[in-house]
Amino acid sequence: MKTKTLKKNKVNVITLGCSKNLFDSEITMAQLKANGFEVEHEAQTDDSEIVIINTCGFIDNAKQESIDTILRYAEAKKEGLVDKLYVTGCLSERYKDSLQKEITEVDAYFGTRELPKLLKTLKADYKHELIGERIITTPSHYAYLKISEGCDRPCAFCAIPLMRGNHISVPIEELVKQAKSLAKQGVKELILIAQELTFYGLDIYKERKLSPLLDALCEVEGIEWIRLHYAYPTGFPMEVIETMKNQPKICNYLDIPLQHASDNMLKAMRRGTTREKTTQLIKEIRAIIPNIAIRTTFIVGFPGETKDDIEEMKAWIQEMQFERLGVFTYSHEEDTYAFLLDDNVSEEEKERRAEEVMEVQQSISLSLNEQKVGKTYKVLFDRKEGGYFVGRTEFDSPEVDNEVLVDASAYFVRIGDFAHVKITSAGDFDLYGEVI
Repeated sequence: MKTKTLKKNKVNVITLGCSKNLFDSEITMAQLKANGFEVEHEAQTDDSEIVIINTCGFIDNAKQESIDTILRYAEAKKEGLVDKLYVTGCLSERYKDSLQKEITEVDAYFGTRELPKLLKTLKADYKHELIGERIITTPSHYAYLKISEGCDRPCAFCAIPLMRGNHISVPIEELVKQAKSLAKQGVKELILIAQELTFYGLDIYKERKLSPLLDALCEVEGIEWIRLHYAYPTGFPMEVIETMKNQPKICNYLDIPLQHASDNMLKAMRRGTTREKTTQLIKEIRAIIPNIAIRTTFIVGFPGETKDDIEEMKAWIQEMQFERLGVFTYSHEEDTYAFLLDDNVSEEEKERRAEEVMEVQQSISLSLNEQKVGKTYKVLFDRKEGGYFVGRTEFDSPEVDNEVLVDASAYFVRIGDFAHVKITSAGDFDLYGEVI
């Protein structure tokens, strides 16, 4: 028996996982709205007739969060707080058969490329004229732009190709159209995302086309910052760095996951490169753009990793002085190449190694931040929090990187606007400043 009145045709879309999932949810919401549904993203009130959970299946923690969320709404459905419950996304793509058997309260499960099927289940039409249209869930001044789907890389640890399929690029003209639409909505910063940015264009143009895409996006009026996420280091196309140097709209920022520093581990991970080659790549990039901020991620606890491998990683991080760095603990994923190996590093040891690596990065980040004191930077302000306006320089991406805090009792800035800020003090991962 229902315990409260549910709003008919109201849909609550819940997104778990990465920015690529968020992008997919925004597309889904636009299609639903065009079909007459009232749509909310992660609604604060439980009065939606329909709940759609867009799941993540990347690593153990993300999978558990997705399962917990499904179970929560399955229970809500039992209690009459939800009428229909649908699950989509990566976890659903990968474990659909098991989920259908284990959590029967869900009305239907859909994979990562089954939006038309989901809409049909809701008696809605997939409107082709809306391709690329989205309901933005980020602050209105920035948005993610997914330039391709899937991945063709053979990394031993990664289950993404199992969930997202092979690499498929979106044509340049379509991406420019999307960027123009976003700019009309007030978006000033485009964050380009993909499983692998540097493969862009290989499938449809038979050659890498990231540089021409960037040139085309820089022509879009209203877009002031363009940021690059998730570029693979092996075979990196250096013309992209030249384009970044020559195009003032492109942030001097590159997210390039490197995953390890030990040659033994890089080989075991099937990364197709060596520490020496990666060192040379980073040096070449910095030679062209000396003030670039390089963000990277590492994996600790891969099967066979030794303490010597970790010491090598720490020493290399100290040598390279990465501006931004994150660490994942290895997750033993079914059907990946590495699943054949013995997951012989304990979870406790993985966490300890991750903490060791982040301690190294913490001191690097503090040192680099302290060098910014007294300098002035262009800052895009994202929000007001507590007694501060909180923003970012071009060297920082939202939610994962450093932030600039300005005392709201002394200065006023509008959210979504740029301002020039003189840095007055620095912490490990934050800067403090005054508006000029």
